[in-house]
Amino acid sequence: MGMDRKIEKKRWTVRNIALISIGSMFGLFALYNLIFADTSSKLNVDQEKITVSTVQKGSFTEYISVTGVVQPLKTIYLDAIEGGYVSRKFRDGGGMVKPGDTILKLDNNRLMMDFVNRETEMYRLVNELQRTRLQLRQDRFNLRKTLSTLDFQTDQARDTYERNKVLYKEKVISEQEFLKSKRDYDQLVQQRAIEIESQKYQEMNARTQIEQLEGTLSRTERNMKMMQDNLSNLYVKAPVGGQLSSISVEVGASIQAGQNIGQIDDLHGFKMRVGIDEHYISRIYLGLRGEFDFNGKTHPLEISKIYPEVRDGRFEVDMIFPKGAPEGIKRGQSSPIRLELGKSSEATLLAVGGFFTDTGGNWVFVVDEAGNRAVKRNISLGRKNPEYFEVLEGLQPGDKVITSSYENFGDNQVLVF
Repeated sequence: MGMDRKIEKKRWTVRNIALISIGSMFGLFALYNLIFADTSSKLNVDQEKITVSTVQKGSFTEYISVTGVVQPLKTIYLDAIEGGYVSRKFRDGGGMVKPGDTILKLDNNRLMMDFVNRETEMYRLVNELQRTRLQLRQDRFNLRKTLSTLDFQTDQARDTYERNKVLYKEKVISEQEFLKSKRDYDQLVQQRAIEIESQKYQEMNARTQIEQLEGTLSRTERNMKMMQDNLSNLYVKAPVGGQLSSISVEVGASIQAGQNIGQIDDLHGFKMRVGIDEHYISRIYLGLRGEFDFNGKTHPLEISKIYPEVRDGRFEVDMIFPKGAPEGIKRGQSSPIRLELGKSSEATLLAVGGFFTDTGGNWVFVVDEAGNRAVKRNISLGRKNPEYFEVLEGLQPGDKVITSSYENFGDNQVLVF
């Protein structure tokens, strides 16, 4: 009987080879996933709920959007020159006025009483001046009359003295009689000289009084003229023609001198009054340009005046129409204005969107070429206007970027559509 032969078990059977191959394939697949597969966190999003903008190359203008209100180019404020109470109102706000038209009549009893007292004083001065002038003429007449009498008496005394002088030499009359005639003659000569000097002093005094009275009267007349002007100022009149846009008092109201009671708008031209955030005050200057849209056309504007006072975080400027105001524009209309802060330059542009609030402009989600997912990418942004950001790094023209809010995307690196 022959011996049994030990049969060796085959190690490389088809079954074993197949199992080894399958295991190797799984191992290689796992190794590939470990090394090369995308391990980024992903989030599925609805493409209809996001906004995708295309990065583009274009002209970037740094500007801010502000609101301007149409105002007349010139506004004249009506202030009461004199105080009083309103006794009559001739015009209401909204109507047109011509230069010199009376708008209000004021009454002021104190001013009227002062005028009457000053007028009385002026009449008193006039009467006193007339009396002084009359007295001067009378004094001159009296002087002539007195001198005429003295000259007659002096002539008689001189004749007597000359005659007695001869008779005294001939021993016809006594010395006493001669000396008496001489004294009488000398006295009349001295009296005439004294009278002339006295009358000269009186005339000088009268002339001084007249000059003083004339000066006082002249000043009083000027004061009277001023008071008459003040009384005429109780009639508030339109200094220019235009639209009486407002009148803020009614009959019976008491107003103070200098109080504003209304304004007149000159409708021959318009400007825009614009409020600007104080953040930009250092970048605003005269001549800075802007533009706004009206009736389907774009119209240029230019800053003509800056009001430096800041109220509630804003300051104001006036902007004029360098090419004339648009036809049909009305006072009180408001319109958005694009106010330029710098010159235009070529730049890579990304549309403004809610993403900036969540990323600070440091990164964005960029849609891949296939359009089925978006990947987070770091970028750098520069200047900004209400429409675009200036892209400095990280994006190229043609890139598609999600510009809507990232609030619901969390910390995911990839968005899958």
